[in-house]
Amino acid sequence: MDTETTYFFVGIKGTGMSSLALLLHDKGLKVTGSDIEKYTFTQRGLELAGIKILPFNEENIKKGLTIIKGNAFGDDHPEIKRAHELGLEVITYPDFLEKIVENTTSIGIAGAHGKTSTTGLLAHVLGGVAPTSYLVGDGSGKGVPNARFFVFEADEYRRHFVAYYPDYVIMTNIDFDHPDYFTGIEDVFDAFETLASQTKKGIFAWGEDKNLRNLKANVPVHYYGTRENDDFRAVNIKRTTKGSSFDVYLHDEFLGNYKIPLFGEHNVLNSLAVIAVSYFEKVDQQEIKNELLTFKGVKRRFTEKFVADMTIIDDYAHHPSEIKATIDAARQKYPNKNIIAVFQPHTFSRTIALMDDFAASLNLADKVFLTDIFSSIREHGGNVSSSDLGDKITKGGEILKVDNMSALLDYHNAVVVFMGAGDIQKYEYAYEKLLSSLSPKNN
Repeated sequence: MDTETTYFFVGIKGTGMSSLALLLHDKGLKVTGSDIEKYTFTQRGLELAGIKILPFNEENIKKGLTIIKGNAFGDDHPEIKRAHELGLEVITYPDFLEKIVENTTSIGIAGAHGKTSTTGLLAHVLGGVAPTSYLVGDGSGKGVPNARFFVFEADEYRRHFVAYYPDYVIMTNIDFDHPDYFTGIEDVFDAFETLASQTKKGIFAWGEDKNLRNLKANVPVHYYGTRENDDFRAVNIKRTTKGSSFDVYLHDEFLGNYKIPLFGEHNVLNSLAVIAVSYFEKVDQQEIKNELLTFKGVKRRFTEKFVADMTIIDDYAHHPSEIKATIDAARQKYPNKNIIAVFQPHTFSRTIALMDDFAASLNLADKVFLTDIFSSIREHGGNVSSSDLGDKITKGGEILKVDNMSALLDYHNAVVVFMGAGDIQKYEYAYEKLLSSLSPKNN
């Protein structure tokens, strides 16, 4: 990578793109980029790093730039068209990422769900014991000189991750998602098997996933989980309002007792994957134990705040499996409080394809509210609405509007979980503002 070149990111606020921009910035490279003007949670890190963010405009593209193209943008984007007209080098996000993984022990984290949380946890743990560069899908990225490890999130959408040839891969699960691209679960499985065939040293896969159990690879596949046929096993799991603890075995070998300040069964499994990778890289397990205890989580994954007598949780969950895991985590930490779910369906295609599963997962809450469907830039309208999903929900299903969140005022000393991958936070902020205005100190 050339220190004299300016790297221009088209779509710099994307979760992966902002992470990569921060990583290059840490390496002393010149970075700038463009995106929509609406605020996103990823831009704060870019602003703090002093990275300039411009509104989309073909006039941004000048001679001498190297263009890094976000996954959401095609060659018909005005800035990309202009770059080609000027004969500039245009590199996709996955292809550029593959250039970075050289000269490190690279670990990719793939899965329909859990990859951001697992990537963040692995980056934190390994970063505490050895120089580690990382890219996390919450917009966090860091470039470390002479890094031993490179930890990165590997996204399956449109098979982007087949550009990678990592040393190790953690596969948290294979599930049907992105119905606007994948034709079905077989198509998703084929994409994961391609990544597996390109992995150099080993794969760590969740043992209860039947698709992962059928995975064929040229390297060993080590299964982690809670069952007897798993290689790395978590047993004697204790879940409390402070976190979780569990014993870990590799076959019959006892590796130790581990504690995490995290909630939900999925975080036990994520931790187990991290322990497995570190074991194979011969990292001292006492150091791993110490690092696990200090992990604070990643952005927009079970992020909590407290307003008046209410606990408000912000989470990126936008698939039925993720919703189930988030509600499970809330139940563990707040066993004696009502759990109120506010969910923003993300994309028409996903809502149609997974309607019944969404209803089943949301019904695990004590009460459910919905917002209108957030449509992706990849879609142009749809023949489904949030009311269709609401009709299938037995625990509520009322549609909230951002200018009228008063229905939530009926609940006191409870937990409200705002879930979604779109602009669900504007509903959360509207509720917080309403709640604050009515709290006693403001009367």
